[in-house]
Amino acid sequence: MSLNKRRVGILLHISSLPGEFGIGTLGKNAYKFIDFLNENNFSYLQVLPICPPSLGNSPYSAYSSYAANPLFIDLDLLNEESLIEKEDYLNLNWGNDKNNVDFDLVNENKKKVLKKAVNNFKKNDEYYLFEKENAFWLEDYALFMSLKDIYQVEWYNLNKELKDKEENAINDFRNKYSDLIDYYKIIQFLFYKQWFKFKEYANNKGIEIIGDIPIYVALDSADVYSSKELFDLNEDGKPSLVSGCPPDGFSAEGQKWNNPLYKWENHEKDNYAWWIKRIKYLCNIYDILRIDHFRGFESYYAIPYDKKATEGTWLKGPGMKLFDELNKNSNNLSLIAEDLGFLTDDVRELLRNTNYPGMKVLEFAFNINNPNDDYYKPHNYIENVVAYIGTHDNDTLKGYLDHLSQEEINFIMSYYQINNQELLFDEMIKSVLNSKANTVILQTQDLLKLGSEARMNKPGIEKGNWTFRISEDIYREEVKEYIKELLKESNRENLNK
Repeated sequence: MSLNKRRVGILLHISSLPGEFGIGTLGKNAYKFIDFLNENNFSYLQVLPICPPSLGNSPYSAYSSYAANPLFIDLDLLNEESLIEKEDYLNLNWGNDKNNVDFDLVNENKKKVLKKAVNNFKKNDEYYLFEKENAFWLEDYALFMSLKDIYQVEWYNLNKELKDKEENAINDFRNKYSDLIDYYKIIQFLFYKQWFKFKEYANNKGIEIIGDIPIYVALDSADVYSSKELFDLNEDGKPSLVSGCPPDGFSAEGQKWNNPLYKWENHEKDNYAWWIKRIKYLCNIYDILRIDHFRGFESYYAIPYDKKATEGTWLKGPGMKLFDELNKNSNNLSLIAEDLGFLTDDVRELLRNTNYPGMKVLEFAFNINNPNDDYYKPHNYIENVVAYIGTHDNDTLKGYLDHLSQEEINFIMSYYQINNQELLFDEMIKSVLNSKANTVILQTQDLLKLGSEARMNKPGIEKGNWTFRISEDIYREEVKEYIKELLKESNRENLNK
């Protein structure tokens, strides 16, 4: 688990893998993609949070920090375990668009099939061990999801006894709906059984998994419901201030994420135990963990619940106190700090003090209105960074270039000292690969030279995100030759192979 060698990886979420059943899963296509990475000298697969998304299908707004998305469970693997029959899923309509996920359709059909699998599942020693080792989050998650199923409301709109988790009311609910609660536990067991087999296969092929921990959690989540005292909530369970960011390179109007903010003074009272437990858990799920919105630990943007993103204010975060406690309670965690957005000297100092690699994004490098800003230009990258053309929040490189004016294109060409615009795409990728950055992560879309139709997320836009899927085109020989051409000058090799 090292980020101090010259290596390269791929950014692709599990949902974006190809396959027959509407969404990428942990089945044969996931293993085939690992083989592809291994054969083409990649060292990392970076995925987005694998947790179960709430409304909007964003993996950054989930029902739990610990639970995983049931949609990623592979049905063929369940069939091999005799938990379902092939006719249970082969004859269902999974949609005709191979390039995009129809979340509503996949959710509806997957739930039908998974219910059959759970009905056929017999608890065994492996399950009981999983239940015991994960009880600290699994019990809360299964209860939370069961409450949602029965009452169809957010936790803060439950009756007072259930909302406040009064013991008698909770015990009565558990007794009455024990089968439903078991369903949610078994689903998590089935997922993680497939996940750890997949991760072991990837590791044996020299591929490390980079995961992602969102700084914030969803208001309507098991995290908040089970630890309300750690969040800045009103008496009715709703926040007066919510998360977001001011206008930046991702959004000219700023972003309002609507997550509840932390009551940091309460976290400090128990030495940030909630955070430490969460980070250590995810470092076991993944090999390397990217901390989303790292700058929010130095100071965070607080927006009044009923106001626009531009009307927020900056408040102080825990800073180094949190990471000092993390270091006391853990060893050899491999972490990446997503230090994008509005950066200050204090944020940069926090990053230096942690010594985590930060991030560089090439698509932020060429602001024609600020031509002397070299912060994201590849000639200034240091070794201890993770460099990207763009992240899941950016356009693909082709889409980015397609939306620039000729003046902006000329500005970038002058930086690269080329006169032929057709060479620009490859020159930009090669400049990141040839930079001093130890780690470079490429979007799969850019290897296929796809346009904006293949963009994963448009920040600030509520609908139409997270649906992108790759096709089998990624395995074409010309793509492999293109990868070989890109990598040959950069001296990046998979030393784990």
